[in-house]
Amino acid sequence: MGFTQTIKNIWSVDDLRRRLGITILLVIVYRFGCYVVLPGINPNDLTALKNFTSDGLMQLLDMFSGGAFSQASIFALGIMPYITASIVIQLLGMVLPAFQKMQREGESGRMKLNQYTRYLTVLILLVQGPAYLLNLKYQVSAAGVAIDMNFWNVLFMTIVLAAGSMFIMWLGERIDQKGIGNGISFIILIGIMARFPEAVFQEFTSRLLNSAGGGLVIFLVELIILVAVIAGAVLLVQGTRKVPVQYAKRIQGNKQYGGARQYIPLKVNAAGVMPIIFAQAIMFIPVTMVGFTTNHTGFFGAMTNLYGFWYNLVYFIMIVAFTYFYTAITVRPAQMAEDMKRNNGFIPGVKPGKPTVEYLDSIMSRITLPGSIFLGIVAILPAIAHVIGLNRQFAAFFGGTSLLIMVGVILDTLRIIEGHLLMRHYDGLMKEGRIKGRTTGSGAF
Repeated sequence: MGFTQTIKNIWSVDDLRRRLGITILLVIVYRFGCYVVLPGINPNDLTALKNFTSDGLMQLLDMFSGGAFSQASIFALGIMPYITASIVIQLLGMVLPAFQKMQREGESGRMKLNQYTRYLTVLILLVQGPAYLLNLKYQVSAAGVAIDMNFWNVLFMTIVLAAGSMFIMWLGERIDQKGIGNGISFIILIGIMARFPEAVFQEFTSRLLNSAGGGLVIFLVELIILVAVIAGAVLLVQGTRKVPVQYAKRIQGNKQYGGARQYIPLKVNAAGVMPIIFAQAIMFIPVTMVGFTTNHTGFFGAMTNLYGFWYNLVYFIMIVAFTYFYTAITVRPAQMAEDMKRNNGFIPGVKPGKPTVEYLDSIMSRITLPGSIFLGIVAILPAIAHVIGLNRQFAAFFGGTSLLIMVGVILDTLRIIEGHLLMRHYDGLMKEGRIKGRTTGSGAF
């Protein structure tokens, strides 16, 4: 009854109903475009490309594009070039004074950064487009099919691929303005979720065909474990520790202080999925180097086995290290201590200034450790799931970037819907309390 009433409440809000309708319509347009194949490409000749994208980094890219990568669609490059450009601009804002100044300029600065992000996205697309087409030609040629990839064909298809990605970005911006939630994040979510039904069906079929017996029971156990992993990811996304900060208030000439306690929310996982992205980028360097050498043993052999022990151990350690690194450059205790002092605030029992900085830094280091370890475990869970017998597509939903993005985007979208309901004096989506998103914003990363 409660769920039915919530649906009625959502449908009764005109603005919310219109936004949901626009979001669904734009998502349908996006999913339709994922099946429009590049001109001059026969869909029946793409079996080799689909096999190539069934594992490793290519599987991740194909998942983020909703299968468009393996189908040689006009949306094959997906939204990832824009995400890459956004990450680069974000990192530049941490090290270059000019970008830091634009970040502090409010709306005008944000518009300038968005424009630079679009320019950088186009440059990345002009590089990735020909690379994708050359790989497409190689994969299709290996299957005995010839594709004419002369200069003009490559130029034309590169323009089509770039236009497709920019159109996806435009769809995301329309969802931002007229739909529900963050458009880019929502498109990534739809791309990931589009592969989920097929992955579940393949795992279900393989378990039923398992001659050892007990296949259906094992499949149900896998679903229970998946739900438990998702619950853990929710805690990782939402997890915060609140450090009490009492604001100073001098009481009529004496040195006593009073006033209500305020809190500084310090995230257990302040870095989000960025450590996984950085670690993946570095860990796939050996995979790329293998293409230029015939030595597939020793170090190269260990680092190219995505489901091997040594690969995942190094991967786990790098995620922990990058979590500390990214937290250090994004969470600045010195700035927090300075803002606290400027507002006449202090932490009880800790002197203002350097002691406060050291205290906040120690607290952040302590709560980052369990967050980084759990993030590393979530990242290698797909490999563990595949090793114990799950098919690769289904195992990918047991952790990694895809799981954290799904959980984060869904929580943010539900939080926005709940905000619309509460603003119009309706009950929220949950009786137990408000839904927490990842941050005050709703960016993908």
